[in-house]
Amino acid sequence: MNAAQPHTPPVDERIARFLARHHVLTLATVADGAPYCSNAFYAYDAVRNRLIFAADAATRHAREMLAERRVAASVVLETRIVGKIQGVQLCGTAARGDEEDRRRYLRRFPYAVALTKLTLWALTPDYIKFTDNTLGFGKKLIWKA
Repeated sequence: MNAAQPHTPPVDERIARFLARHHVLTLATVADGAPYCSNAFYAYDAVRNRLIFAADAATRHAREMLAERRVAASVVLETRIVGKIQGVQLCGTAARGDEEDRRRYLRRFPYAVALTKLTLWALTPDYIKFTDNTLGFGKKLIWKA
């Protein structure tokens, strides 16, 4: 259940399980009409429905998130077996992470505490599309805030 917004429908457990099992997202940002992609390790907070990731403020994607908070992302299982294809595409809003995000991220990636500067972000989705061929070829689950 999404504690941050109680009126928001809960994310389907199959989507939450998929996001919790994986740890690399591809983030898409945009500035001046030019799109950009980057990859990052993430920790999923199922209670608040957010993906927490690190991005130094000097990076292009961090600068673009500061200018335009609307972003997109994907998380995918790499496989050549069509029947096992799974992946999430989502849209949402990125903002600087809070202390709970920091605790969750460091629980998932304890070695990150060694970084002198850890700038965390939280991506809160308002749209998630989960493609899961294990449920049937091309099966898609949609969640909207």
